[in-house]
Amino acid sequence: MSDTIRFEGVSRFYGDVLGVNRVDLELEPGIIGLVGPNGAGKSTLMNLITGLVRPSRGKVTVRGVAPDDTETFYRRIGYCTQYDGFPLGMTGRRLLVSLLRVHGFESEPANELANAALERVGMTAAADRSVDAYGKGMRQRIKLAQAICHEPQVLVLDEPLNGLDPQARAEVTEIFRERGAAGAHVLISSHILQEVDAISDRVVFLDNGYLIAEGDAPGIKGELKQYPMQVFVRSEQAPGIASRLFDLGQVTEVRLHDDGAGLFARTRDADGFFLAFNKLAIAEGWKIDSTGTADETVEAIYNYLVVDGAGGP
Repeated sequence: MSDTIRFEGVSRFYGDVLGVNRVDLELEPGIIGLVGPNGAGKSTLMNLITGLVRPSRGKVTVRGVAPDDTETFYRRIGYCTQYDGFPLGMTGRRLLVSLLRVHGFESEPANELANAALERVGMTAAADRSVDAYGKGMRQRIKLAQAICHEPQVLVLDEPLNGLDPQARAEVTEIFRERGAAGAHVLISSHILQEVDAISDRVVFLDNGYLIAEGDAPGIKGELKQYPMQVFVRSEQAPGIASRLFDLGQVTEVRLHDDGAGLFARTRDADGFFLAFNKLAIAEGWKIDSTGTADETVEAIYNYLVVDGAGGP
C-alpha cells in the first residue's frame, strides 16, 4: 500500500474556470506547505485531496486509496477548513463524538477519542460549552480537534493558525510536528509565508492553476538556475561600496541596510560575485566586517516565482 499522495495528470475545471491544470505530483509524508496567491489553485488542490471535488481529468490517490472507496478514504482524511460552520446549540464534546460516530466508532471509543483530542488542543475545560459561545481562537482549536480526533493519516489544514495567540500557535504547531514525525501527511495552506517556512518540510508552489515548483526551499532554489541569490556585505563603507558593485557585472540589484552599515545585493552568479568583489575590495582597501549569502526563504522564492513573474506554465 502506497504511503504517498499522488496526482497523475490532474486537471479540474469549474465550467470555463480553471482550478488546477495538468498537475503531476507525488507527496511523501511530512509537513507540506501550499503556497500561492489567491486563485492559484490551493483550495482546489485541497478539495481534490479531501475528495470534496473530483478531477475533470486525471487521477488522485491518497495513500493508495481513491475517493471512490469512500469508507476507507474518509477514515484517512482530517480536514480543518478556514471557515466556521457548526450545528446550532452543539457543545464541543458533542460535536466531536457525533463526528466520530459518523466515522463508525462505537460510543465508548468515540468518547475516548473525543476526550483525547480535546485535551490535545487544550479545550477540555470548555468542552461542554456551546460552540456558539466560543471565541475565534477556541473555534479554531475545536476545528483542529475534529480534524485529528479520528487519528487520520492525512491532515488538510486551511489557514489553521488564524485567530490564535502566540502561545496557542506554538502549541498547535507542535501538534503538526508530532503528526508529521509520526508518518502522517500534514498539508498546510497559509498566507503567512514565514509560518510556512518555519513549519514545512516541503513546499508546493502554485500559480494560475499550475504547479510551478515543489520540494524543500534550498532544493527548489538550487534547481532554479537563474535564481538571483541575495548576498550581504557588512562594512561602515557600505554606501561607497554599493555605488561600485554594478561595475562587477554580476549584480542585478543593490540596496543599503537600514543602519547604513551594510548592504544586500542580488546576483545570478554568487561564486563569480565573491571572486570579483574580493579583488575589488583589496584593490580599494575597503574594510569589510563580513560577507555571505542571505537566508533563502519560502517568501523569497515565492516573490521570485510568483510576484516577479518567473513562474507560470
